[in-house]
Amino acid sequence: MKFDVMATDQIKYRQLSVKVVGTNVVVFRLEDETMVKVYVDMARVGVAVDRKNPDGTPIYNFNTALRIETQTRDKTFYAPSPRAPTKSTDNKKSDKAYTT
Repeated sequence: MKFDVMATDQIKYRQLSVKVVGTNVVVFRLEDETMVKVYVDMARVGVAVDRKNPDGTPIYNFNTALRIETQTRDKTFYAPSPRAPTKSTDNKKSDKAYTT
């Protein structure tokens, strides 16, 4: 079975460079005083080269990346505790000197 890579429903795009105007961070304060920071990055942006919208405006394709950070009022957080050490590893091959 053969598949046509350039099917008729695909649009060809020219990649555009992107520059941040202002800041890419939006900060919100929630009712419980938690601060939420939303970071927005444009991973890739393109404009169609072989067609336009019915009204004549360009067709754009956007790939974005979002990252969200929160900070509670008391600035506490939880993390897993470190694992307890196991049996001695004195005889590991990686600890022995290299000899030829």
